[in-house]
Amino acid sequence: MWVYEKKLQYPVKVSSCNPMLAKFLIEQYGGADGELAAALRYLNQRYTIPDKVIGLLTDIGTEELAHLEMIATMVYKLTKDATPEQMKRAGLADHYVNHSDALFYHNASGNPWKAEYIQAKGDPIADLYEDIAAEEKARATYQWIINLSDDPDLNDGLRFLREREIVHSQRFREAVELMKEERGKKKFF
Repeated sequence: MWVYEKKLQYPVKVSSCNPMLAKFLIEQYGGADGELAAALRYLNQRYTIPDKVIGLLTDIGTEELAHLEMIATMVYKLTKDATPEQMKRAGLADHYVNHSDALFYHNASGNPWKAEYIQAKGDPIADLYEDIAAEEKARATYQWIINLSDDPDLNDGLRFLREREIVHSQRFREAVELMKEERGKKKFF
């Protein structure tokens, strides 16, 4: 079913070890508006959405998994040479004590990922508006991380991810219009 090519969707580079930037990025790994929550939300919503947009949710949901892999790679590269003291200064002491340098699904504040982050109402238009909001929140978070970052290499990858959020939001907006058109049509069985 899948062919795995050991290549990220977009190259991930970092200039230097920087656990503080890693802490900020963890928000996009295991936060409410991060890539894991988005991927699971879209892949779950496929089951109650009309056929016309199932492919869209599948495509974007799997792309979000690729983004999750990019974020994981960024966090790993930013922390792989960090000392315990650097992790502590970055506010990652609790993470270090529990996970060492392993990735774990939590947000920048250290709160674990929760299934409550995944929204699914079962109404196509309501779900698609939720998806638009999720993409816009992720876009804003990427921009704020870029604003805090002094790493031009990392920022290149973050800008790519931010732009993909914009594209996803636009695609979901198009899907809302399709669903509005379908809503008014009479169904013949």
